[in-house]
Amino acid sequence: MTQHKPIKRALISLSDKEGLEPLAAALVRHGTELVSTGGTAKKLREMGHDVRDVSDLTGFPEMMDGRVKTLHPKVHGGILAVRDNPQHVASMEEHDIGPIDMLVVNLYPFEATVASGADRDTIIENIDIGGPSMVRSAAKNHRDVAIVTDPGDYDAIIGELDGHGGLTQEFRTMLAAKAFALTASYDAMIAGWFAHADLGQAYPETRVLAMRMADELRYGENPHQQAALYLPHGPERGLAAAEQVQGKALSYNNLNDADAAFELVAEFAGQKPSVVIVKHANPCGVAQADSLLDAWKAALACDSVSAFGGIVATNVPLDAETAEAITQIFIEVVVAPDASDEAKAIFAKKKNLRLLLTGDLPDADRPGQSMKIIAGGILVQDRDNGSIGKDDLKVVTKRQPSEQELEDALFAWTVAKHVKSNAIVYAKDGSTAGVGAGQMNRRDSARIAAAKAEEAAETHGWDEVRTKGSAVASDAFFPFADGLMAAVEAGATMVIQPGGSIRDDDVIAAADEAGLAMVFTGMRHFRH
Repeated sequence: MTQHKPIKRALISLSDKEGLEPLAAALVRHGTELVSTGGTAKKLREMGHDVRDVSDLTGFPEMMDGRVKTLHPKVHGGILAVRDNPQHVASMEEHDIGPIDMLVVNLYPFEATVASGADRDTIIENIDIGGPSMVRSAAKNHRDVAIVTDPGDYDAIIGELDGHGGLTQEFRTMLAAKAFALTASYDAMIAGWFAHADLGQAYPETRVLAMRMADELRYGENPHQQAALYLPHGPERGLAAAEQVQGKALSYNNLNDADAAFELVAEFAGQKPSVVIVKHANPCGVAQADSLLDAWKAALACDSVSAFGGIVATNVPLDAETAEAITQIFIEVVVAPDASDEAKAIFAKKKNLRLLLTGDLPDADRPGQSMKIIAGGILVQDRDNGSIGKDDLKVVTKRQPSEQELEDALFAWTVAKHVKSNAIVYAKDGSTAGVGAGQMNRRDSARIAAAKAEEAAETHGWDEVRTKGSAVASDAFFPFADGLMAAVEAGATMVIQPGGSIRDDDVIAAADEAGLAMVFTGMRHFRH
């Protein structure tokens, strides 16, 4: 039979007192003596409860602006004492230390203080010392002590008390695990603040990660893999903060692909209506137009085969006409800043389609870091927020590009930044014409992208393939002229690439011979 240990004495010290009243009432109802500190004691008395001050328990007043109040043997001894250890019991009797059976604590709001823009001294004062010390003590001794750090557990505790008069070992173990996770994440936030905000260290000697589970996913990339979504502590941002209006639960692959689409469409924030279609984390169609519907049609036309079962992202709110067009094919997820009521109603007819509304788009140029797990370690790097404009381009060929070619080149370059390397993107008139991704050599990527463009022309009955007169972007330099010549064969007239190869002169000479215009960016965008 599972034993439910009663709670004879509880120490309560809370900065956030939400939910305290019903918990305190339940404890009192079951004969628990309440011990508390400062503002929490005052609150409990206002509720009509008898409360013993910690200073009365310890025989010492709170001092040093509250920095020292619970750091005392009569507190930690009452928490840490093992109840069935004769030596511990003897020490408690000798030093008049009473047992504490429950600790209800939440910590100083360090994160909220930082987020408020407080000065350094205020931030330092909101580093809790006594709270984490008590929490860890109680969590260590959870066989005898219940450590309560999550107000979300109050109702369950009340239910256990009212139903059984105490808490089981299993319940206290669960509470202890949450408590250690809390102190670990709390210390991680403080360490992170010191490193990044206080010392300006982007890559500190020791990096501590603390995250909370937002959702346990159905499975990972494949059904035999478990998966979950974790979020950093603090305000939710980005795709993870999107409102899911409808549809099935999101899978690992849905989230990964939706994030790829979301990050790419953010490059076009504040520009003409834009649509991105992603499949397996690679864009298969991207377009801008005067209307969102036209942008959708152009993006879909680039590779309608790959678009099936893909992810769609837009840079402007969805309208009914575009929603109706999107629902004509099978799409897994649609991501947008917002959607009209009419658009939502149209999507609602597709019950499995997930509609995510983000409210806004992230800043494509924002700083930050990305991480990748490798065997035995984690690779950390600055996120690729590099961007270029017309003034950054260096014309290296005899022929100067036209204004339209420059616009198409910059559009293709923006898309190529989000394509798996080796990446080749053909673009014309604000739309991708062909995308080649993830090949082991650049020539094959150029040929695959061209083949997709030819297939699109056949599918739609166009008189001319869209790579004719297009700009082609390469995420890294052409090491040989063969990749460039594959683009020439596809009909490209303009090339944008980083440059920097030892064979740049050969590539430039080949471009001049073919009558191409070519610019160097001086920046590459490998994406592995």
